[in-house]
Amino acid sequence: MTETIWRAFNQQLLGFIKARVNSKETAEDILQEVFIKIHKGVHKLNDNSKIESWIYQITRNSIIDHYRKRKLNTQELNFDISLPEEIDANTLDFTECLKPFIRQLPEKYQDILWKTTYGNQPQKEYAISNDLTYSMAKSRMQRARKQLNQLFNQCCAIEADRYGNIIAAKEKDCSC
Repeated sequence: MTETIWRAFNQQLLGFIKARVNSKETAEDILQEVFIKIHKGVHKLNDNSKIESWIYQITRNSIIDHYRKRKLNTQELNFDISLPEEIDANTLDFTECLKPFIRQLPEKYQDILWKTTYGNQPQKEYAISNDLTYSMAKSRMQRARKQLNQLFNQCCAIEADRYGNIIAAKEKDCSC
């Protein structure tokens, strides 16, 4: 049965995956994972009329898994990640560039960024310790990130890929 599914959906799924990932090789790897999952689980499928939606659900989940693994394995500019205290000469960590911008934010925004992002305090704990509701803490974090992003973009020209990953940054001609 897996061979029949392969012939029927191979090209269709590859196109579906390629539209959602950044390289043909990655798409082919994900497609292989999809068909391994199909092969392992096809005997559990009770209703053959639902096979197409089942296959696409497996494919969507495999794409999501790919990005989750990638997020764990790479450091991209993401205001959710921990900022390093020190940067050694052998390591270039782009997030170090954010510290001066964080320091320009209003105190309440600096505080939530330093404690939750830099200090690894969960937002729920931050909310409790600062007499805020969890919703208020999340809103404050969003506003802090938005202002941080605006400050950063005023001084730096950023080139990103279609997924929002920063691939290059250059200082603008300003006195930041």
